Amino acid sequence: MPHHTQNILFIMCDQLRWDYLSCYGHPHLETPNIDWLAQNGVRFDRAYVQSPVCGPSRACIYTGRYQSTIGVRHNGYPIRIDELTLGDYLRAEGMRTAVVGKTDLHIHPEAAQRLGIDLHAAENTLLHGGGFEPFALDSGNHPTKLLRRRAEKVRYNDYLRELGYTSDNPWHTHANSTVDENGNVLDGWFNRHAKYPANIREEHSETAYSTNRAIDFMQQASDDPQAAPWCLHLSYIKPHWPYVAPAPYHNLYTPAQMLPANRTEEERAHPHHPVYAGFLQYSQGEGFGRHEIRA
Repeated sequence: MPHHTQNILFIMCDQLRWDYLSCYGHPHLETPNIDWLAQNGVRFDRAYVQSPVCGPSRACIYTGRYQSTIGVRHNGYPIRIDELTLGDYLRAEGMRTAVVGKTDLHIHPEAAQRLGIDLHAAENTLLHGGGFEPFALDSGNHPTKLLRRRAEKVRYNDYLRELGYTSDNPWHTHANSTVDENGNVLDGWFNRHAKYPANIREEHSETAYSTNRAIDFMQQASDDPQAAPWCLHLSYIKPHWPYVAPAPYHNLYTPAQMLPANRTEEERAHPHHPVYAGFLQYSQGEGFGRHEIRA
């Protein structure tokens, strides 16, 4: 790749609706930084994700292929081991590709074993980042039970402990929980306590942490004049659940400023479509199916 090739900062947010951006006409919400990108770049008004679920949607974006082709039918489903991603293609052209945040891509361990691929070997770390070097790879989903079952070491938790947020899992008790008027710690799951601020300072939140790690990467890369051009995938977990935000963002807007659900007349007349009814029985459906929680 020619030396004059420009670097690429590939930013992604999880569960951010297009119609909740001011550049797309939301009457109340203000998103000035995204608006600046939209004004000074190219905006696609008819771009559609291939899946409403984050894992398959990401896999389609990274590969440029349909969900039915790559085999990622739901979160946790492994991508076909022979699929190439944006990171793979750019790296083959001489770019350094790295990720800060999540990719939600998984490799089938049995397929890797059958092909003689050691997923724990240092030379195969790119497989865990979807073709991106895991500079600061983090799934952003660390509930305590899952953390213990995986025996997972989370760098963000270490970072919080260094700052004095002491607990077994500060991701849960601080970054994604809140404290009510009586001092009770309440978790941010299911949108139940979103009116309270997160139990963490804004500059220590997951979003700020990811931004700082991305800046670290870019500064390190700029310090080496012989370094290859790079593509950094900055992949924010938020506004994905748990739904709790640090002050001052927790109460910038009121429930009255939330737009009504966008439903057709048929959907309003028959609200209990079997698929929708099934979703409401699923625990995560609580945060979307009831108006008083949704707002």
